[in-house]
Amino acid sequence: MIYSKLPQTDIEVSKICLGTMTFGEQNTQEEAFEQMDYAVSQGINFFDTAELYSVPVLPETYGDTEKIIGNWLKERNNREKIVLASKAVGPGNKHIRGGGRFTREHLEQALDGSLKRLQTDYIDLYQLHWPERHTPRFGGLNYEHKPEIEFTPFEEVLEVLQEFINKGKVRAIGISNETPWGMMKFIECAENNMKQRISTIQNPYSLINRVFEIGNSEICHRENVGLLAYSPLGGGLLSGKYIDNQRPEKSRYTLFPNYFKRYQHENTQKAVEEYTKLANELSIPPSKLALAFINTRDFLTSNIIGATKMSQLKENISSIDVEITKDIEEKINEIHFNFPNPAP
Repeated sequence: MIYSKLPQTDIEVSKICLGTMTFGEQNTQEEAFEQMDYAVSQGINFFDTAELYSVPVLPETYGDTEKIIGNWLKERNNREKIVLASKAVGPGNKHIRGGGRFTREHLEQALDGSLKRLQTDYIDLYQLHWPERHTPRFGGLNYEHKPEIEFTPFEEVLEVLQEFINKGKVRAIGISNETPWGMMKFIECAENNMKQRISTIQNPYSLINRVFEIGNSEICHRENVGLLAYSPLGGGLLSGKYIDNQRPEKSRYTLFPNYFKRYQHENTQKAVEEYTKLANELSIPPSKLALAFINTRDFLTSNIIGATKMSQLKENISSIDVEITKDIEEKINEIHFNFPNPAP
């Protein structure tokens, strides 16, 4: 395994991060325990979760993923060996604190709830799941200005997060599904008010969505912020298992066909076919090629993988051993040029 430091901290994390949003919905607690045990055996020390999970988002399963992780941490008695990341939900789900805000009251409720479910007294990386203000996200690209939508000022959010750090409840902070403007505002406000700077930004990044490269990647380099790449396989599309309209039993798009509409574009399927063809030519499983490309990005801190089957998990983790040569990268970029970002 390869390790790096969370920017702005001395916390060392594995280049592969175990994503957990399937725990409690597509995966039982027993299956989740097996995944976490195996991940640790392969050198992974970084787990990412959220109060929102499991996914799909339902009131009945709210917080179930954190509960499962908390049970595992208690049973394995290894909290100090795991770098644990979680997230406070943004607005939009009425069953979560009446809709989810980043006010002091809401953030305190969110953090305390996560700590209780995770059965721990601190979270290593605490993130804002998506902006409170109106922004394009989850498949959107075009910004529509809506000044009438109020949001908690950046300074006030950072004030609360700083207090969490001062109390020892949080070690580092991050943002997610954020724009270049939002990332720069958090950095600017932290510097002006002598508050903890953000360490990471968790945004989608994959062969079929490289939008992050357009603006956010330069900020990561110049401001020392690390990308935590989520949905690196495009919800499983880049594994090649959905080619020719195949719908494997119990797979995400079979179970929840309307939940991931951002990937349902004609050019997305064409791009996936081309990346799968390239992987076959290189005698590399398509998922390993897709993940290996991300692993080698110089603005990446960790690549958040997820799986429902142990065979998938093993293959995904082994992507850390795949070399992306200059020739392979050129071939990847040729496909990207023909089908740029079909699944934002």
